[in-house]
Amino acid sequence: MNQSVVLRAVHLAGEQSRSALVPATDLTRGAVGTIVGDLVGLGLLEEERAMSDGSPGRPSTLVRPSGRAVVIAFDLRVETIAVGVFTLGGKRLAGTRISRDHDGGPEHTVDELAVIARGLLELLPADTVVHGVGAAIAGLVRHDDQLVVSGPNLGWRDVPLGDLLRDRLGPDIHVAVGNDADLGALAESRRGAAVGLDDLVYISGEVGIGGGMIVGGRPLIGSAGCSGEVGHIPVNPIGIDCNCGSIGCWETEAGDHALFRRVGRPDVVGSAAIEAIVRDAIAGDRKVLAAIDEQARWIAFGLAGIINVFDPDMVVLGGSLARLHPHIAATLDRELDRRVFDVIRSRVRVVPSALGIDSMLTGAAEWAWDRVLTEPARAASGVVASKIVRHTA
Repeated sequence: MNQSVVLRAVHLAGEQSRSALVPATDLTRGAVGTIVGDLVGLGLLEEERAMSDGSPGRPSTLVRPSGRAVVIAFDLRVETIAVGVFTLGGKRLAGTRISRDHDGGPEHTVDELAVIARGLLELLPADTVVHGVGAAIAGLVRHDDQLVVSGPNLGWRDVPLGDLLRDRLGPDIHVAVGNDADLGALAESRRGAAVGLDDLVYISGEVGIGGGMIVGGRPLIGSAGCSGEVGHIPVNPIGIDCNCGSIGCWETEAGDHALFRRVGRPDVVGSAAIEAIVRDAIAGDRKVLAAIDEQARWIAFGLAGIINVFDPDMVVLGGSLARLHPHIAATLDRELDRRVFDVIRSRVRVVPSALGIDSMLTGAAEWAWDRVLTEPARAASGVVASKIVRHTA
C-alpha cells in the first residue's frame, strides 16, 4: 500500500525531492527512503542527488519516474487509430495516428496496431521495459474480460479485444481495455483540464456521443464496465433511428451526423468536415450558424440532465464538441441556466478538453498504468512482457 502511495505521488506530480514526498504521502522520511529504494530496484523510479542551493544541510535526493518503464496505449476510433508509448509520469516517448482501414475487421485492426507498436518500440533503447497495454475504444466494454460487447459506430459486436491483443503481443502481457470516453475522463482528471477535481463528466463528440465520469476521484465503470453510454439516452420520442437499434437517442440529435443534416451537407464524418463547418461559422454563414445554434440546444438538453444527476465540478467537452465549443458556449450557457438546478449551476464549469485529440490515448496509457500504481511489486512481470512484445511475430 505504501509503495502504491509513493509511486502514485511521483506519477501524478512528476519529479520531486524525497523531502517533498514526506508531506505528500504522510509517511516518515525513513519510510519514504526505503520505499523509493524499493521502487528504484523495480525499475519504476530513478534518483539523482540534487544540486545545493546554498542553504545549510545536505540537499534532498530528487525522485523521478524511470524513463525505461513504459506502457503502450491504443486509441481506436471510427476514422483513425493511434498508438503511443508512455512513461510513468505521463510522458509520451513515441506515437502516431493514422486513418483506420475500414475494409478490414477487428483482427485486421489489431494486426495494424501490433505492427505500429513494435515499430515504435524499436525506436527506444533496448532496455525499455513494457509494463502493460491500454486500449480505448468507441464502444461498450465488459470490464472483466475486455470484450467489446457493442461498438455500433465501428460495426463491432462481441469482439474479444483483450484476447486479440494478447494473441498479437504476447500471452503474458497485461491488457486493459476501456470505453474511450471513460478513459478520456480519466486523462482529463490526471493530465488535462480537471486536474485536482474529484467529480467530473467528460463528453466526447465524434460520430456518436460518449460519456465518462469521475465520481469521488474514481472512474465510474459500472457493474459490467458499461456505464457512461450517455449518447443513447432517449431524448426525442419521434426522432430518427440510431445505430444502436433504438430511436431518438441523444447522439442522433447532438452528434456529428445531426450537425451535417442540419447544415445540409454530405454525411462524411471526420475532422476535415467539422473544420469546414467551423470555418464557415467564423465567416458568418447564417445557415451554418443557425444549424450550430440548434445543435447547441440539443447538446444542452442532454447535458442538463447529466449535470443534474451527477452534480460535477466540471464538464469537459472532447472531440468535435471541443472544436465547436467557442461557437456553442453562449447557447449552452443560456440553456443550462434554464435547465440545471441553481445550486449546481453556480458551481459547474463547462470547458473544452485540454488534451485535445490525445485525451483518449492518454487515458488508455493511464488505464494501463493503473495496475502498476496499485501493485508496484507485480510490475516486474513487465520485463518478460517487453521481450514478447518486441520479438513475437
